[in-house]
Amino acid sequence: MTPKYTISTDKTKLNLAVIHQFLSQEAYWCRNIPIEIVQRSIENSLCFGVYRGDEQVGFARVITDFATFSYLADVFILPEHRGQGLSKQLVAFIMAYPVLQGLRRIMLVTQDAHGLYTQFGFKPIDSPENTMSIKAFTAY
Repeated sequence: MTPKYTISTDKTKLNLAVIHQFLSQEAYWCRNIPIEIVQRSIENSLCFGVYRGDEQVGFARVITDFATFSYLADVFILPEHRGQGLSKQLVAFIMAYPVLQGLRRIMLVTQDAHGLYTQFGFKPIDSPENTMSIKAFTAY
């Protein structure tokens, strides 16, 4: 991590206003998400905050059973802090995080960050016929 930035899983440090603002206004995957849903998602996930001092500048969360499966979601670095390798450092931190070792599968969905995730071994799913989902709605 660049000396002036840190990563923490301490949920008490998370800035809900920063997270909600980015997710609801800037993230293509959940535009207009209500703050109550963001809060509930944080409460029920393993969360990673990226900080410059006390200022939150990035976020990611992992939904997991801590035994066999996890789903990486809501990964972002605020625009003014991009270009310093922070997203790569954040994903590296997550991939090395002790309680996530030994999982059988880690999944994610991305529209535009394939280059980032392939560096960590993520690959497109080879067999879409074996993968199923329900997408109940597309917007909040």
